[in-house]
Amino acid sequence: MGVKPKNTVTSLENKYMMEQEVSARSAARKRKLLVRRLSVFLIFTIVVCTLLISTLVSRESALKAKEEEKVRAEETLAKLEKRQLMLENEIVKLNDDEYIAKLARSEYFLSDKGEIIFNIPKEKDKEKD
Repeated sequence: MGVKPKNTVTSLENKYMMEQEVSARSAARKRKLLVRRLSVFLIFTIVVCTLLISTLVSRESALKAKEEEKVRAEETLAKLEKRQLMLENEIVKLNDDEYIAKLARSEYFLSDKGEIIFNIPKEKDKEKD
């Protein structure tokens, strides 16, 4: 077994090798700049997407709240329309003299000539006694 010779490698210092070294450094610098630009673009894209998604979510929640408000308003409108119809019917009835007379007799215990009013206790009053 012999002695191993040392690896002796000498670098070539010619014009071609220097150009290759400069070219490799240039390519590495370009790659580094490309990675930086792509990283900045990726961060910018992530920020924009985050803003868009948060805006979309907030708009959706606002829309949902408005829809719920609309449903409540429609329910209120239906109740008010029903009440308006009832009041319009009451107005029509109040223009009728017979209805006014009947109303006065039942609620205010007014009588017509020759009528006698009897107060009959209701069932609840009977149960109390």
